[in-house]
Formats: sequence, structure tokens, C-alpha cells
Amino acid sequence: MAKLEYIWLDGYKPTQSLRSKTKIEGDFSGKLEDCPNWSFDGSSTEQAPGGSSDCILKPVFIVPDPQRRDAYLVMCEVLSADGKPHESNGRATIADDDNDFWFGFEQEYFLWDPETNKPLGFPAGGYPGPQGPYYCSVGAKNAFGRDIVEEHLDACLDAGLNVEGINAEVAAGQWEFQIFAKGAKEAGDQIWVARYLLERIGEKYGVSINWHCKPLGALDWNGSGMHANFSNEVLRTTGDEGVYKKILEAFRPVVAEHIAVYGADNDQRLTGKHETASIHDYSYGVSDRGASIRIPLYTVQKGWKGYLEDRRPNSAADPYKVAARIIKTVKSVL
Repeated sequence: MAKLEYIWLDGYKPTQSLRSKTKIEGDFSGKLEDCPNWSFDGSSTEQAPGGSSDCILKPVFIVPDPQRRDAYLVMCEVLSADGKPHESNGRATIADDDNDFWFGFEQEYFLWDPETNKPLGFPAGGYPGPQGPYYCSVGAKNAFGRDIVEEHLDACLDAGLNVEGINAEVAAGQWEFQIFAKGAKEAGDQIWVARYLLERIGEKYGVSINWHCKPLGALDWNGSGMHANFSNEVLRTTGDEGVYKKILEAFRPVVAEHIAVYGADNDQRLTGKHETASIHDYSYGVSDRGASIRIPLYTVQKGWKGYLEDRRPNSAADPYKVAARIIKTVKSVL
């Protein structure tokens, strides 16, 4: 007997939310191919009208559930009743069947106190000291919510997710985890499952997870991003600066197409301040965290064999849609 937690993305706009429900299966093998399709009421998730409300959950990724006995987390794509990908299904738009593209997402977020409606570490009647001591901080004076973050890290590792690290971020109550995967779809799967685990752990502590890219508005505090580090065989092996420049220039005429899927309200975050480029500009540079795309020093030192970092996706962006758009742009010149 096994508990299968089917996880999917709803149809809310401009930002989709996670949904899940539990299916009990007897004599379950633990393998993805033995997870049956399942249906749900799409009229309750903005994915179907009430008169024809069935949508289909197609399992695409499975890991052990680290916090429930005899349980698994099953990431699903949403299909319409006719079996075709639903319009809300960003994963189905990824053109990377050979897993040539590798992605490393740096997922930032705020731990949010529902009682004060502020990040953890913010006093109810005001604000903490200015940014500076919180990044990679240690100690109760500057690090807030570490118990949640450490429990999340352990849960991700126990589930078999490829988390590469965690750290406290620039603002009080702001944290980050990083996930890498070979294959755009799996990278997205892992980010979404990690987000799901963080939300569920937050329930235990009575703490919300704030994915908004600029939850503190115009105040002088950093926003949250989901920087997308990416490569394909060409970027990993070319050894040619000119090829890199060709790929980087391919992003220039399609800025609007990228911004459209890089998360809602990104104009609030991409201001040219707080380690961002302006949403109205496009730029790239070696080791430049104020550019739209950073060329890592690692890539240059390795003789132009490495990866690039698109710093524009925000913390609430759908990694499936981000990856799909990056792949489309890179492939347009190769």
C-alpha cells in the first residue's frame, strides 16, 4: 500500500500555484510507469468550465516522499479531456527531448510571517537594520528561519533531489536553494517538487513562503530571483568566444518574449538596482551581476567552455517556461 501525492500546477494567471491530492495504490512498485493517470476538477483550478470540468493528471516525475511513510511525490502534467496538453502546461512546451540542455536554477524566496505580514526577522512595528549583514549570515541577530531551511534541505536530499546548496540571502528572512539537472524538464520537475516541500514544511511552522519577486515594494531591499544557469553541448565545448557572442546576441531581439515568461511584476524587480539590469535594457558581461546575462568567470577561464546565467527570471517564474524560452532562443542561431 502506498500514498501517491499527485502534484500539478493550476490555471491561475499571471502566476500559477501548486495543487496536490493523495491517491492510495496497493502493491505499488515505486516506478513512474506504474503511476496511473488521474483526473481532477478543473473548474476549481481555473482549468475547465463547470459543465465539462474533468482534466487529466499525467505523471512525469516521481521521488520518495521524505516526510510520509510509504509515500511518493508525483509531479504531473495537466492534459485536457482529449489527452492533449492543457494550455497551462508549460512543461509540454520544452523542446529538449535529448536532454542536451542543462539547467541550474537559483531559487530565492522569503519566509513570511502571516501575523506581521512581513518577512521573518522584521519587527512588527518597523524594519530591521539595512541590508548588509544578512547575506550568508550566522547567528540569531541576522539569520531568521534556519530551522525551516535546514529541514527543507534534508527533505530535498532525502527525496533524491539534486540540491547543490543553500544560503541566507541579502534581505532579512530571504533564503535561496540551488538545483541542477541534466535536462530542462527534469530541472523544472525538481524545482517544483522542492517548492512543494518548502510550502508543506512552512505549514508545520505556521510560516508562509513568499515567492513574489518584490514583496517589500519600492523599499530599499533586494527582490527575489530565480537565476537560470544554462548550457548545451555547444556552450560546454566550443572554446570560441565568437560563438558565445552569437548566442548572447540572439537574446537581444526577443527580450519581450523572455520577459513575458520570466515572472509577473518583474518591472518591480528589474530596475537597474539591487544587482539587476533594467527591464528596458539588454546587456551581458563577464562576471557582471548587473547585466541581463552574466558570463561566468569560470566560462572565460576555461577557454570559453562552460555556461551562461540569465539573471532576469524572477522567483515566481515557472522554470518549465523559462527553460523552454531559453532553449528556443539558443537553438535559433545553432
